[in-house]
Amino acid sequence: MTRFPKALRIAAPLLAAMFFIGCSHDTPRLNAAPTGSAGAADPAKAAPPQAIVSPADQAPPASQTGGFDGARAYDFTGKLVGFGPHPPDTDSIRRTQAYIVSQLKGFGCAVDTDDFKASSPMGSLAMENIIAKIPGTGQGIIVLLTHYDTLRLDNFVGADDAGSSSGLMLEMARLLCAEKKQQPNTVWITFLDGEEDQQNFETEQQAQTTWNDDDTLFGSRELAARLAVSGNLKRVHAVILADMIGQKNVQLPRDTGSTKWLTELVWNTADRLGYQNTFVARDYGPIGDDHSPFIKRGVPAVDIIDLDGYQYWHTIQDTMDKLSPRSMAIVGYVILESVRELQKRFP
Repeated sequence: MTRFPKALRIAAPLLAAMFFIGCSHDTPRLNAAPTGSAGAADPAKAAPPQAIVSPADQAPPASQTGGFDGARAYDFTGKLVGFGPHPPDTDSIRRTQAYIVSQLKGFGCAVDTDDFKASSPMGSLAMENIIAKIPGTGQGIIVLLTHYDTLRLDNFVGADDAGSSSGLMLEMARLLCAEKKQQPNTVWITFLDGEEDQQNFETEQQAQTTWNDDDTLFGSRELAARLAVSGNLKRVHAVILADMIGQKNVQLPRDTGSTKWLTELVWNTADRLGYQNTFVARDYGPIGDDHSPFIKRGVPAVDIIDLDGYQYWHTIQDTMDKLSPRSMAIVGYVILESVRELQKRFP
């Protein structure tokens, strides 16, 4: 269950396309940061131009998506992308962390930060998981996940991977932390560090075809382990991971490595809301991602991701102009309603 087999399947056509249209590693790179120090780039210089959103990609009014505001989620994503490349243990990821924490506290969320050291090929790296906790009346926990670190590739800003899901979760926190009525289960909205492979990638091809299980998913492995040690893992009813969900005309297949009943709950919710063209009736995977450490520990978990359909994955062209506020509104609304379904299921 890794991204590596998946990457091999998409690499050949993608690389061929890049060869013919000139989108290779030799494409001129603006505001380049030295290899291994991408995070130290000045975010004002690293920020790409603001993308123009077409009418077809405009988010519907929040009143039509359960209060979830896709335009706000898109704007949060733009702020994260504006910090430039931010791999773990760099100056720019520390600025990113400070921004996420300040936003969450501004929403009125109770915020915990989990600082830890990760042993990697890059040496010992300081990492930080950030958790917004919305208290419930009972003992159960529903966990929402995103990762916010970026790949170690010069000029890679990660608008979709993983800016879009982190922007989505900031909007989710803004909405849920403001709710006055407590729900039965506590909701943890967790921003994970260290999802990407911790090495300096020299080419996009290398970044698309490399996945080392021991050097990835640091944040989610840390979170699952800490929950197990504290005894709280048994309180977790469900884990919903969002990753690469903001691209235009996003189509989300069902990850075959996710828990079946939870996958059905999310996709049935999308059908009920009329979004079967986004949450499509097609299987893909299994995919190794931040839900995997929970699956391995027997916790129900689902990955919402369109890795197969996004041609800019792990390329420097993963920029804001590839994203759609409408896609973010749809996915955010479905996750929001899925959380509400879980609250009913575990009263």
